[in-house]
Amino acid sequence: MAVSSFAYQVFATVVERHTFLAAATALNITPSAVSHSISQLENQLGFPLFIRRRTGVTLTADGETVYPIIQDILNSEHRLTQEAANINGLTQGTLRLGAFSSVLLNWLPGIIREFHQAYPEINVSIYQGNFNDIAERVRLGTLDVGFSALPIEENVQIHALIKDEIFCITPKDYVPKNGQVVTSNDVANQTFILQQSDYDRDTKLTLDRYNVTPNSLTYSVDDASIISMVEAGLGFGVLPDLALKRVTGDVNIYPFDEPHYRTLCVVANKSLATAPTTTKMMQVIHQQLLAQYGQQLLWQK
Repeated sequence: MAVSSFAYQVFATVVERHTFLAAATALNITPSAVSHSISQLENQLGFPLFIRRRTGVTLTADGETVYPIIQDILNSEHRLTQEAANINGLTQGTLRLGAFSSVLLNWLPGIIREFHQAYPEINVSIYQGNFNDIAERVRLGTLDVGFSALPIEENVQIHALIKDEIFCITPKDYVPKNGQVVTSNDVANQTFILQQSDYDRDTKLTLDRYNVTPNSLTYSVDDASIISMVEAGLGFGVLPDLALKRVTGDVNIYPFDEPHYRTLCVVANKSLATAPTTTKMMQVIHQQLLAQYGQQLLWQK
């Protein structure tokens, strides 16, 4: 059974984009070409890959089974292209990088600038997501490299980076009872404003320590809006140090009486970790962060 790699790419793009129309736009082809390619692939495989609905498509159980295999094939082709260029003395290709908001704001500008200066022919595409999403995309190979936070359950290459302290953000007129750090007495009966995607990881562990219940939470869109809502007196916020470096407001920032941290990390797809562009990007990330954090960087070579 001969199946073209383009059919695999169409399939993976439909999975990523959730509709034939969005996949067609991403691939710069017509929706009918996407539909035809998927139908041919289903005929060749002998089973349907998608459940088609008006709102979009979802994978069938059989589609879920073959998706990682097809993505592995695409990853191998991606690596082959990079290796061939490397053998021929060419530094070119595409590096797919995933990051969450505070890394996008604080780390990526310097990293991407240095990378482009050293390897101007390598295109870097950026995907923004949350910790779990990025780690899963790296595992599948739809991203080559990603920034996330420990613990990581996915089978990927992991390098711990920094311990990022988590702080309590309060309105400007609020002062903790001891004047310096936030304790359990300070947070009792307070409303906390945070991003919903944060509440299954380190933020939840911090708030659990202070017995903050889910009905005391209000969810916001991003770090800047959390600051704005705290500034307006609508509650307290919980944000890590890295997120606070680029967002400002008329608020107070206090440590908790028991320091809490999130451990940030960089992850790479295992099958692509030794590919030339991935290796080059990991080197630049390490150099940039080592220059910034020195001995505080957990990834010491």
